[in-house]
Amino acid sequence: MSVHLEAKKGDIAATVLMPGDPLRAKWIAETFLEEVSCYNRVRGMLGYTGLYKGKRVSVQGSGMGIPSAMIYYHELINDYNVKNIIRVGSAGSYQKDIKVRDIVLAMAASTTSGINNSRFINADYSPTADFDLLMRASLYARQKGIPIKAGNVLSADEFYEDDKEAYKLWAKYGVLCVEMEAAGLYTIAAKYNIKALAILTISDSLVTGEQSTITERESSFNEMIEIALNIT
Repeated sequence: MSVHLEAKKGDIAATVLMPGDPLRAKWIAETFLEEVSCYNRVRGMLGYTGLYKGKRVSVQGSGMGIPSAMIYYHELINDYNVKNIIRVGSAGSYQKDIKVRDIVLAMAASTTSGINNSRFINADYSPTADFDLLMRASLYARQKGIPIKAGNVLSADEFYEDDKEAYKLWAKYGVLCVEMEAAGLYTIAAKYNIKALAILTISDSLVTGEQSTITERESSFNEMIEIALNIT
């Protein structure tokens, strides 16, 4: 066991899909996997392992935000020898041509977090996706006719910002959308030399104000999960 995961050695697969919401992890496991077992209930952060097309895959909730998610990334990598982490989450669009339910592949992750300030003094580190996973996701989506966008995303520390127009500066510089974990994932993946990719479904738009429902965020976004399950 690790500090926050009660799984035994061997309970967790080498590839882990990671939504922020533990109930989304439960939905993914019950909807897409066979022979499912629950290996973690600590703090309600549910984790499951099962089979997808005969291959072992795990699904683990991470909680919201980089500080929470990095706890689970760290323990999965260092205590359970996980080699591939694919974040599957929701995001808010910064661009008028990126609509609700569109899928975004995060090539890189800008951030408002200070996680790398102590590592890289007076310098800016650019957390990026694993190229192999990124290309596989892009090719699979193209083969299946699933439209995607790919580019820079923002991993924000705040969900509710005081300045409602702040997103426009990021949008001006080509940032596609905002979420809360990818920069942490890409940083820790680089540190420990594992593969990582964030696949995001747009749940709302800061440009138009359109939003998906709570139920849709928890238990839909099937195409994003399909891509993630078929690239490792």
